[in-house]
Amino acid sequence: MGAVAVGVVEKAKPRLAWWTLLVGVLAALAYASRASGGKPPENALYQWGTAISAAMLYAIVLGLVLWIAKGGPARELLALRMPRSWLKALGLALAIFIGVLVVGAALDPFLHAGEEQGLTPTGWDSSRAAPFAANVVVVAIIAPIVEELTYRGLGFGVLRPYGEATAIVGVGIAFGLAHGLVEGLVILSLFGMALAFLRSRSDSVYPPMLLHAAFNGFALAVSVTI
Repeated sequence: MGAVAVGVVEKAKPRLAWWTLLVGVLAALAYASRASGGKPPENALYQWGTAISAAMLYAIVLGLVLWIAKGGPARELLALRMPRSWLKALGLALAIFIGVLVVGAALDPFLHAGEEQGLTPTGWDSSRAAPFAANVVVVAIIAPIVEELTYRGLGFGVLRPYGEATAIVGVGIAFGLAHGLVEGLVILSLFGMALAFLRSRSDSVYPPMLLHAAFNGFALAVSVTI
């Protein structure tokens, strides 16, 4: 390893340590919550409390991510830049979207990831449209932005000096663990790796944000229409 590469790794170590602590705490809290209380209450996305508590958590996580990224080229570290090619990025995002749906459909009968997470509603309830809309904003907009900055932004940035493959696999597994699932860990980790691959090829966090938002929005739409 050359002197320049060693210098990059050394500079990344403090941020890597803080990021590892952050995602470790998030994973521990997710699994502890699941172990103590089980999956969320039925139709949790029709409750105001779900949206409010999730928005507060994401605000805290975003603040910590920005704090860890400060003191250096934060925009560079978080990959807050336009992709090399929007056309290629969107084409790859579409391919990943279809691939995740196919893999998810193949694994769901065995792993029951969607059932284990227990967030998607069992149907449409027009009388609770307002809290559902608030939860849609959180799940399909806020969550993709914050999670992508956390994993494909900061996480990928601090792991990249150790190699692209390490960054892709590392943030994918961390992303999967953050959801606190057992049966769903495999598909969520694969999705996290796919998002990291997209970030690597596009050299931007924006395409993964859009793909993540599209996937979450699609899952919510399907849950209330089928």
